[in-house]
Amino acid sequence: MRAVRVHEAGGAPSVDEVEDVPGGGDVEVAVEAFTLNPIDVNVARGLFYGGTPPLPYVVGVEAVGRDDGGRRVYVNGPGIGIGRDGVWAERVRVPASAVHEVPGDASDELALASGVAGMAGWMPVVWRADVRADDRVLVLGATGTAGGVAVQAAKLRGAFVVGAGRRTQALNELEVDGVVDLDGDLDARFRDAFGGEGPTVVIDLLWGEPLAAALRAAAQGARVVNVGQSAGAAATITSNSVRGKQAVIYGYSNYALPPDVFAHGYRQLVEHAAAGRVGFRALETHALSELQDVWNRELAGPGAKLVVRF
Repeated sequence: MRAVRVHEAGGAPSVDEVEDVPGGGDVEVAVEAFTLNPIDVNVARGLFYGGTPPLPYVVGVEAVGRDDGGRRVYVNGPGIGIGRDGVWAERVRVPASAVHEVPGDASDELALASGVAGMAGWMPVVWRADVRADDRVLVLGATGTAGGVAVQAAKLRGAFVVGAGRRTQALNELEVDGVVDLDGDLDARFRDAFGGEGPTVVIDLLWGEPLAAALRAAAQGARVVNVGQSAGAAATITSNSVRGKQAVIYGYSNYALPPDVFAHGYRQLVEHAAAGRVGFRALETHALSELQDVWNRELAGPGAKLVVRF
């Protein structure tokens, strides 16, 4: 049986032949495809705050395949590929709580894109901030996979949506109501994008100065959901931009979701994706023989969602 494993801290993964089915749990899954995420390379390089599983370990936080009952399933759960063996192997054992049936006729690619990256954009909008039709939503980092999903989720809710990022041409396909390039006087540009009133909701995948500027520009009572820190791990936020506006800052992590909330949200997103109401830009599928090239692309910033098939 083939498995993708890391043998030394900071090293690249290799495809190994292994005898034992990795992982532990009540459900055995025959894996058919997996996708790469920044967390996979950060764990392998020793850069993830949660550490690295005992070496050698099987890489990967998410995959799709068939369970022992023949159902098409998506596999992802707390600790998988982070504190214990992951799921990039032809067969894995996982807890039942980490197994989610793939609804309808959604492709493996859509099922995977709707997982870690998709949920990081979907749930902050539909669950954490509970965006409404009368909201004005600013998505910081809208040009990535998660940010693109956040834009589409807010549009489905009927909100006025502005996307902000550095490769803003990627937003042309998303029918946003406004675009802000992350250069210049962000305070004024964020206010102007909403007719001078500022956003009522900020979905933040960046942190750092863009988030600080968004808070200064935000409307009274604004709701902020922080999802990532691509612009920096620290932000200088003035007291007045939070306390003076009665703003609320929420943290968000897929792994902190209650299992039933995750399951409901995942099914909802996959159904929207399969029906064409949510799209994912630049999905690519590769063979396992291309693993090293795909891994190096993920390290460099792939510009696409990379799926690998066994």
